[in-house]
Amino acid sequence: MKITLFFFSFLLVLAGAIPLVKKDYWTFRVFDYPRMQKLVLSVFLLLMWVTFFYKRWETLDYIAMGALLILTGYLCYQIFPFSPFSQKMVQESKGSTNAVLHILVANVYQPNDAFDKTINLIQKEQPDLFVLVETDQKWADAISVLKHDYPHHMEKPLDNTYGMLLYSKLPLLKQEINYLIDEEIPSFEVDVPLEDGQKVRIYAIHPTPPVPGESLESTERDAEILMVGQKAKEYDKPCVVVGDLNDVGWSYTSELFLKTSGLLDPRRGRGMYSTFHAKYPLLRWPLDHIFVSKHFTLESLKVHGPVNSDHFPISAKLCLNPTNDNAPKTATLDEKTEAKQKVKNGKV
Repeated sequence: MKITLFFFSFLLVLAGAIPLVKKDYWTFRVFDYPRMQKLVLSVFLLLMWVTFFYKRWETLDYIAMGALLILTGYLCYQIFPFSPFSQKMVQESKGSTNAVLHILVANVYQPNDAFDKTINLIQKEQPDLFVLVETDQKWADAISVLKHDYPHHMEKPLDNTYGMLLYSKLPLLKQEINYLIDEEIPSFEVDVPLEDGQKVRIYAIHPTPPVPGESLESTERDAEILMVGQKAKEYDKPCVVVGDLNDVGWSYTSELFLKTSGLLDPRRGRGMYSTFHAKYPLLRWPLDHIFVSKHFTLESLKVHGPVNSDHFPISAKLCLNPTNDNAPKTATLDEKTEAKQKVKNGKV
């Protein structure tokens, strides 16, 4: 029993320490994702140590429990910003606001042919604008039934799981399809006017995940995320970054993205709002994101029910309210340099 506890304690502490190594290879980056799962396991193993061996602890037992205690404290520190007990990064909308933008984002899972589930969700929620990723021509054809209600749209259906559709009730003043890193992976850049005439820029992206079969390193994913962050920083007006980023909000890359872009994560101070994996409740984390500039407050953030995909859709009602108390993170000179280097590495 004790040998088994030692073994699993060692593995868990190792899994908790690996993300501290700033390497892009997937065997390091994949451990970024299950942070809450590691915390639950850490607490469970500590309880096992106390329950079964509290009367006969030896030196190695103290070392094992000490390591687990440090890991538990570290994970609590990392998770705390994504709990309702932390300060909200994006403030709540209060009273009247200038304009509201309702956005829905969904990774529909390309082989999924239950088109009606996604269509019914969109018809029920009636967002102003929605973005669907992993959309091939079959999905483009199926979603086209919504063109009457959403007369403005951008479409880039692809068979490589990186297709993207953007439908809007609002006019699209600017429409760009960019290939920031890979000529087979598109991203969208559009401007939409709100009811009061103010303009919001939308960046929609879906970078590759660092997993075997896709990319063995996170270099390209990190570079694309940070490139869009640089675009948002240079724009310096109301903007939103949406999509399946294949990265969790608490990773080092996400933290660097927030600092260098000046954008905000509405999850912080509210909860994890996990969107993946829809079919495995014990293996869930937030991969789909709606990041906003400092100009917005939040009316609502919602993860929706299953649509037969491996992701849950997520939506947000954003209020354009420049006179708010949002406080974006700032990057140090070293962090800015690191972000530029990551972008350069991803373009190679």
